Parts: sequence; C-alpha cells; structure tokens
Amino acid sequence: MKILICSDGMPDSGGSARLAGLLARPLRAEITLLGIAEKSDDEQPLRSALERQAESLRALGSSPGIVIRSGEPVEQIVDQTAKIKYDLVIIGARRTGSSGSYWRSQKTYEVIKSIEPPVLVAIGDCANLKRILACTGGKEFIEEALQFTSKIAAPIGASVTLLHVMAEPPAMYADLVQLEEDVNLLLESHSELGINLAQQKKDLERVGVSTDVRIRHGNVLDQVFAEFDEGKYDMVVTGSSRTRGMFRHYIMGDLTLGILNRADCPVLVARAGKMVRPGGLLSTLRGRRPKLR
Repeated sequence: MKILICSDGMPDSGGSARLAGLLARPLRAEITLLGIAEKSDDEQPLRSALERQAESLRALGSSPGIVIRSGEPVEQIVDQTAKIKYDLVIIGARRTGSSGSYWRSQKTYEVIKSIEPPVLVAIGDCANLKRILACTGGKEFIEEALQFTSKIAAPIGASVTLLHVMAEPPAMYADLVQLEEDVNLLLESHSELGINLAQQKKDLERVGVSTDVRIRHGNVLDQVFAEFDEGKYDMVVTGSSRTRGMFRHYIMGDLTLGILNRADCPVLVARAGKMVRPGGLLSTLRGRRPKLR
C-alpha cells in the first residue's frame, strides 16, 4: 500500500506521522512525506520538520521518502496524487473556530473533495486503531468504502462496527422500531436494509475482520457520537460520493461534514462507488415492512 502524508511543518502535522506509524508495518506501506512550503522562507524549517517525522517513522521500521513542494497546498496535493497513484492520503486538520460549518480548516475539506484516494484526517492524539466505527447508509453504494476499510482493519487486527441510523418514526410505528433494533431479526429479514447490512458484515468477516452491526434511531449526527462515546472507538469511517458530470470531484454530505467538525479522533473519508440514492426509513414505512422467515 502506498501512503502519502501531507505536511506543512506545523505541530499538528506530527499527528499524521504518528497515525501513519500505526499503519506502516502491518500494511507493509510505502510512505511518502509531502511537505508544502507556501513561502520560500518556510522551506528550510519545513524540511527539518519532515526529517524529524521521517526519523520517528524509521524507528518503527519504515523508510519514508521526502518530497518538498512550493505553492498553494491543495493544488500541490492534487498534483502529487495525479502523478502517483496512492492508496491513502493522510492529512492533519486544525480547528479554525469553536463552532459553525468551518470548524476545520477549509483546506481540509478541499483536499477531501479534490483528490481520488481515500483521505484519513489525523484528528486528536490516536494511540491505537483497534475499534473502527463505520457509518453505513445500508445501501450498496458504500460497499467500495467498506472494502477499503477492510484493507486497513484486517492487517492491524481492528474490529469494525457497522452503524446505521434512522430517523425517529411516529409512535404508531413503534413495533417497526423494535424489529429494526433487533439486529439478528433484521439481518435475517428480506428487507433491503437487512440484506445489505448482512452482506456488508459477511464481506468484512470473510477477510477476517470481526464485525458487529448497530441500529439507532434519532438525529444521525447525535447518534453517531453517542455510539462513538459508548463504544470507545478509535476511528470513524464515513463517505463521500462523486459529483455528476465530467469533473473528477467529490461531495461531502452533511453527515461527513458534521463528523469532521465534531470528531476528536481520526476520520477516514472513504470513496463511495455509486451516487448516493434517496431512501431510508421513509421508504420502509411506505409498505416495505421486513418479512421475517
């Protein structure tokens, strides 16, 4: 696996290198440190910072290469990932405020939207990657993102929890809620949601990843972080999808943006293979009650 670590030499960039250190040996990864100097005076301090990060990776048995570029960071990252095919890009993310839609740096969002490989955002002080929470819409479009998650989880011995959150339905559908929250019954049902979640679980377990399924109801973002706190996870996986048209650009939904803004742990934004389709609980309420065996 080829991993690109992007750095501007700032202190929070060290988190990217530490995160890569957790992945390098089990993934047998070939690591490149990409330093981007926006000003000519920044180049020497940047090189020194990258050498320190490289030394920490060498201590873990890796042999990272170092590339120094000058210019606008997002443009340089796009150019580097266009020239060389990387399997994963790791970037740091600093906060720009205490609330609002731009809590993380705008450059973080632009990198995620602009490049082809999955992006692992180094947030917080991550010491382990043993429990991964994957946010799944229960649809087929997330399959490629979960396949990439399995490529990380299996070698490092991490378990994965598939989390699907539904809107809180009216009280008249209380029986449906109880049915859906009984995971075993749901996975054995003939509903689209049950079939897809069961297949996702099977695909992960086929490559040796211990996998659980969790169903929650309510506000999606609130429920994601409630599950995260209760399960003591180390990383969150969410998705992005390709825009329509001829340009190679990705969009982040409100869930991905909200997770990036609120998370205090690494967030993997993995690519979806198909465009997101509408659906979820409302379509279930409109006559698609699961048929149990």
